[in-house]
Amino acid sequence: MNSNEIIYKIGLPEQFKKSAAKLYDEAFGKKFSVAVQSDTNRPLLLQSCFMLEYAIVAISENKLIGIAGFHTPSGSLTGGMTYSQLLAQLGFIKGNWAAIVFSLYERKPKPGELIMDGIAVKADSRGKGVGSRLLEEVANYAKEHEFNRIRLDVIDINPKAKKLYEHKGFKAVKTEYFPYLRWLLGFSGSTTMELNFEVEV
Repeated sequence: MNSNEIIYKIGLPEQFKKSAAKLYDEAFGKKFSVAVQSDTNRPLLLQSCFMLEYAIVAISENKLIGIAGFHTPSGSLTGGMTYSQLLAQLGFIKGNWAAIVFSLYERKPKPGELIMDGIAVKADSRGKGVGSRLLEEVANYAKEHEFNRIRLDVIDINPKAKKLYEHKGFKAVKTEYFPYLRWLLGFSGSTTMELNFEVEV
């Protein structure tokens, strides 16, 4: 596979919702499983909550091989996940537990800011520059839509991702440590990184 065979486009096509949910669950399932333990329910929940316009996808041979979700003041890829939906799909106890855990991850963009909502690439397509290109496409989208910066959080057990972000010009602006939550979240620290765009005069 070479980069000429891969199509990058804004928006998650409807026919790829199921594969996108599976890919997202494979990439972030460990994090999501704290909130939703069922391996069956997690992809179904993700699939039902996707807001398709808040993603950039990589498609090869009519298959989804990568996705980058993002969050703006108007919405996010996983923005359809509401409290009432959690209760409806998981029941009262499990739904409330999921809502509490997801609230720990919640981040709201400031005016002029786009937040990365995660990049996921299929295992057999990794190491071929797909994740890097998706990040570039998100940056292009942000600039074209006049955002001033991109913000993201990278956890302490994912140094490879942090290295990629640094290579693309992201700067660490804050690091938080919460070892008392490692038993719950699976990680004990998070670094906030930003990519700021120069304003042309």
